[in-house]
Amino acid sequence: MTRAAENPSVLSTRRGKLILALLCSVAFIDSVDAVIVNVALPSIQRGLGFPDAQGLQWVATGYLLAYGGLMLLGGRAADLIGRRRVLVTGVILFALASLVGGLAPTAALLVGARIVQGAGAALMMPAALSLVTTLFEGPARHRAIGIWGGVIGLATAAGVLLGGVLTDTVGWRAILLINPIIGVVILAAIFRLLPDDRRRAPHGFDVLGAVLSTSGLVLLVWAVVEAPHAGWGSLNTIVRLAGAVLLLVAFVANESRAKTPLLPLSIFRLRGVAAANLVQLVAIAGLYGWFFVVTLYMQDVLGYSPLAAGLAYLPATAGIAVGALATTKLIPRVGTRPVIVSGSVIASVGVLLMSFHLPVHGHYAADLLPGLIVMSVGLGFVLASVTNAATAGVPIETQGLAAAMVTCCIQLGGAMGIAVLTTVATSRTTDLLAAGAPTPDATTGGFSRALLVGGLIIAAAAVIGLRTNNTRSTEASV
Repeated sequence: MTRAAENPSVLSTRRGKLILALLCSVAFIDSVDAVIVNVALPSIQRGLGFPDAQGLQWVATGYLLAYGGLMLLGGRAADLIGRRRVLVTGVILFALASLVGGLAPTAALLVGARIVQGAGAALMMPAALSLVTTLFEGPARHRAIGIWGGVIGLATAAGVLLGGVLTDTVGWRAILLINPIIGVVILAAIFRLLPDDRRRAPHGFDVLGAVLSTSGLVLLVWAVVEAPHAGWGSLNTIVRLAGAVLLLVAFVANESRAKTPLLPLSIFRLRGVAAANLVQLVAIAGLYGWFFVVTLYMQDVLGYSPLAAGLAYLPATAGIAVGALATTKLIPRVGTRPVIVSGSVIASVGVLLMSFHLPVHGHYAADLLPGLIVMSVGLGFVLASVTNAATAGVPIETQGLAAAMVTCCIQLGGAMGIAVLTTVATSRTTDLLAAGAPTPDATTGGFSRALLVGGLIIAAAAVIGLRTNNTRSTEASV
């Protein structure tokens, strides 16, 4: 494929900047749509008449299931048949599903549209990231991946804000109907800026591997997302988790024998790749769980409106940007490992700082802002440096797969973190209520305990980070 970058100064050119802006815009809308509807769920329930909260939750869960379940397939397809082709297909699918969802007259149609939208995102995200890791070289690649990681973090914080603004001012349908407009702009830019790298799909495509991996990941995400409602020890949860494990074990066994495997197991022999992906999974579990718990605290305890809760995250966007951009200078000097470890420690300190002082009658500047800023800087460090470490040294023909793996860890880690911290908060709140504590105190106590666990989870990511490869060069192996 023709490289967009033939020298390290590509980001100083107008074309290089436009290509990076295009690919980062894909990452932004993918990541925003994973969280943006959460704020709008009450409005959606009133508008479409969802019968209960369990059914309403599928508006968010359906997207995550398809997104996480199809991620490996999307990344491998990008490697085998062309990254631009898969990106275009994903954007079209995402935009059309958003249009259907935004106009949906029934609850069932909206849930179906969100599932298809997640499938489109699963094609878009690994294709876009693998284009970042293969089109840019040398120091330009460091900067591009640093900016990419910052955009992912910004999207997480901005999703809550945008959801609140659009829901309060225009209505919940605007959250989805804006995507087709953005999609048209992205498609035009893709055909103008990106080289056509289409390939003929190889004979003997690993159909069985695709079925096993998709089924296993979907069942795993479903089990984790539903566990707080069904109970971790319930028969439904146990059966789903056991089924997911069996499917994924069968997938690994199949990959060891397949002629053209969906997931070449040789990728795990590359030094530090497995550890980097594990860091991503564990760190994101704590960090995304933090976002979820703090949003509930602001709305349920402090009485913030959805818009006010979204605005409260504005300083986090600056912190994430500072952290991510700092990695572009630090990695060439000290390597990825110190940045991963220090970023995880910083983020852990921010979360623990808040867990130790979370009052019922809290004040934003004194009780939320310090931890928010510290955590967000650490998050920027982690997202950018882990992406570098997880894709460094990976052969160019499997960069789509590497991108899919690291992105899949974000989705799975986020689902696991929210599920675990929700369970911790609920259990602690129930115990405090049983002991006679007032409801606000019991609720706040539950959130504090959840944040403590979240901070410890992120600290564990720092320990795992010590096992990652310390690379200063992020070149893909040709």
